[in-house]
Amino acid sequence: MIYAEILAGGNGRRMGNTDLPKQFMILGTKPIIIHTIEQFLLDQRINKIIVCCPKNWISYMQDTLKKYIPEENNIVVIEGGATRNESIMNGCKYIKENFDLKDNDIIITHDAVRPFVTKRIIDDNITVGLTCDAVDTVVPCTDTIVECKKGDIISNIPDRAIMYQGQTPQTFKIKKLMKVYESLTDEEKGILTDACKMFVMKKGKVKIVMGEDFNVKVTTMHDYKVCNAILMERNK
Repeated sequence: MIYAEILAGGNGRRMGNTDLPKQFMILGTKPIIIHTIEQFLLDQRINKIIVCCPKNWISYMQDTLKKYIPEENNIVVIEGGATRNESIMNGCKYIKENFDLKDNDIIITHDAVRPFVTKRIIDDNITVGLTCDAVDTVVPCTDTIVECKKGDIISNIPDRAIMYQGQTPQTFKIKKLMKVYESLTDEEKGILTDACKMFVMKKGKVKIVMGEDFNVKVTTMHDYKVCNAILMERNK
């Protein structure tokens, strides 16, 4: 089985004075998260889409789905966790409790506020994810990366040719992901904010697939304006 998990736990603090969490802000004619979910609905290999959001926004999310995707019954909304990884694990636990979880079942995790993910990126995550334990979506770095351990003096400038910027989706064998997470100490769980980093830290292999420069994440109002510009250009 192949599951997609849309992570919609953000409250949009960095967006400034907004009435809604950023995933519900309108992009073009519909909420950002609807753009995102629609991309995953295009892939017929995905058996179930799980949306994780804050408890007090579950009803709003369900109403939003009914408004924009009324005929779709392959989507479920569940409560997210206090952190990104806790939300991912809530999705895994939901799958384990409601389906017959197999060793080769995979979960594709994606930021709700990356609305321009493509079917090609999703397909590549599935294809590679079926052959390994973990997959990360990346793009090559175009700027020089500067390492500064003490905050004011450069300690290293890595070779840009081997540097990449991480995006999402990230895809995992579900049982393996749960096992790696359960092996972490409480301190490690508090420090690690990226699921692929858990695998790397535990000496696991994480394969990469190529993302796209336009697969941007809406974090600030500037990002939101950029996404609106991208959408306007596409609609011309």
